[in-house]
Amino acid sequence: MLKKIFIFAILGFIALILGIVFALQQPIVMTENENQIVVEIKKGQTLSELAYSWQVQGWLPSAKVLLIHARVSGSAKNIKPGEFEIPENTRAYEVLTLLTQGSSKRYKVSFIEGTRLTDVLTRLQQAPKLIQDIQPLTTSNVQAALGLSALAEGWVYPDTYVYHSGDTVSSIITQAHLRMQNILNEEWQRYTEKLSKNEIKELPYRSAYEALVMASIVEKETGQASERPEIAGVFIRRLQMNMRLETDPTVIYGLGENYQGNLQKKHLRDRSNPYNTYRNKGLPPTPIALAGRAAINAALNPDNGDSLYFVAKGDGSHYFSTSLEEHNRAVRKYQIFRRSKDYRSAPVAN
Repeated sequence: MLKKIFIFAILGFIALILGIVFALQQPIVMTENENQIVVEIKKGQTLSELAYSWQVQGWLPSAKVLLIHARVSGSAKNIKPGEFEIPENTRAYEVLTLLTQGSSKRYKVSFIEGTRLTDVLTRLQQAPKLIQDIQPLTTSNVQAALGLSALAEGWVYPDTYVYHSGDTVSSIITQAHLRMQNILNEEWQRYTEKLSKNEIKELPYRSAYEALVMASIVEKETGQASERPEIAGVFIRRLQMNMRLETDPTVIYGLGENYQGNLQKKHLRDRSNPYNTYRNKGLPPTPIALAGRAAINAALNPDNGDSLYFVAKGDGSHYFSTSLEEHNRAVRKYQIFRRSKDYRSAPVAN
């Protein structure tokens, strides 16, 4: 009798194992219009609550079988937060592999050269699956979050940043800020090393920050990437000769919301605008836009020509002049650059 019970127990155990193996081999269930399922795992969620919710949703054949497999394999504790794409024909046992070893779904947010910090904040507010942990998301709150004593304008690096569901706005901002710090420091160190070896002449910057301010102006004025060093050279020579920079983008930046798309003579005469480089000598107080590495490099490696003026030709390029007389002729010919709301000579052709 005991022998029969033992045999039945063995057979029952084997049947249970075979049943579990069979269940784990079953593909997940999808509707006719689906070719993948996206599951989101939040921090703190357990596999047990997730598995039963997936079973209720109808795509996981058996939550209990999945949990048994997770316990036996020891993978239950290795579940990572994030979003995971589970393709069709995935077998139940493979779900755990995807959730523990696979890469979670990635999102991207891009910050563009020549745009302002306010544009960055708008993009972050619109970015999907990003936790808005800086509330409200304003330039002053970003400044506080980064621990900056001055305005945060110009202190985030323009690039495309990859993140996952559940990441925070502050993590992206911090990443972009550290990237800018590193790149600016690298370019400034190259400049100071060349200067110490007498390989170049000293530029009219008192700090790396002033080079960043110049780079932001170069970025806004650049229509063709190849002209960055030449544009930087014009502004450097004007500073060295104690001339005003006289560049529209700085004035427009200083006007803020008061600028309605038309730069007028009264704006150019306004001494109260600290960014008015038609009235105030030297650099503006802060950067006016996001500058990329190429613009920073140009600000620290300007062209060695002798031009002091330039005017947009309408095709993204500029006509450079060495004298005011020549410049005025060029202005009459090319009808001066457009003073549009989002000023830039033209989209940069990288």
